[in-house]
Amino acid sequence: MLNNRETSQQGGNQMGDQISIKMQDGFELSAYRSLPSAQSKGVVLVIQEIFGVNAHIREVADVYATQGYSAIAPALFDRIERDIELGYAEADMGKGIELAFQGLEMAQTMRDLQSVVDHSATQGAVGVVGYCFGGLLTYLSACQLSGVAAASSYYGGGIAGELDHKPKCPLIMHFGELDAHIPMTDVEKIKSANPRIPVHVYDADHGFNCDHRASYSKQASELALQRTLAHFDQHL
Repeated sequence: MLNNRETSQQGGNQMGDQISIKMQDGFELSAYRSLPSAQSKGVVLVIQEIFGVNAHIREVADVYATQGYSAIAPALFDRIERDIELGYAEADMGKGIELAFQGLEMAQTMRDLQSVVDHSATQGAVGVVGYCFGGLLTYLSACQLSGVAAASSYYGGGIAGELDHKPKCPLIMHFGELDAHIPMTDVEKIKSANPRIPVHVYDADHGFNCDHRASYSKQASELALQRTLAHFDQHL
């Protein structure tokens, strides 16, 4: 359920606005929403990194809006504390890990994502894309949630430990060969467990999609986006 409480996004050059979505238990989760200029081709649910719905995640949502999709990025940390936006310094990394893996309760987070999918499905087919922590949640969304038409997971840490779960929708995955957080042995396990799923490996590091980080790779980012857009264009 979308509330009428909406305000324009303050600061920066973001295209979208802030909305509130009611969860299954009545809790109101905030989300950044970015809309296309013409009729929407579908909805892309953008799942945050451990750094919250920060400027980068809003920019990612805007990119999908410019490609014709309605994009929505729910602030999953609202269950702990509202308006969390972290940077990429070491202290931010530590706080983000604590919030994501100690503060959030995974079953509740998946229920919240189901609520966002249910809301979004009233506007068209729903695709899910996520990065880092969001890459893990994207994999789990493809496996566990109803109403997900397609998914694209970027460098999701922890997926190798969730391979008992099998995707129920078309899924593609992206990893960086230089990623110290996700060893290639884990990527090979993921490939072996899901032989029909395209698993793309780039000459890049963890976080290669984020141009706010030193690990950003323009070439890998652009190629992964092309593949994700083609995936969504086919299935949404």
